[in-house]
Amino acid sequence: MRLDKFLKVSRLIKRRTVANEACDAGRVLVNGAVAKASVKVKKGDVIEIQFGTKTVKVEVLDIRETTKKDEATELFRYL
Repeated sequence: MRLDKFLKVSRLIKRRTVANEACDAGRVLVNGAVAKASVKVKKGDVIEIQFGTKTVKVEVLDIRETTKKDEATELFRYL
């Protein structure tokens, strides 16, 4: 699954266009490397997102095309 779509489905970032812009700005890292929005994400990958001064680091646990709001937190684990 594309990185921008995973960020939206997992609700780490609210909109796909915002996720796309964050990737273009170089604020999203996958396994320690700056990632474009088109990078394929798989289970076990570590995603790091920089929100201003705050950094969020998560591990991908599952990949789903769609998910309910309650189940979105099952897709990743905070590190």
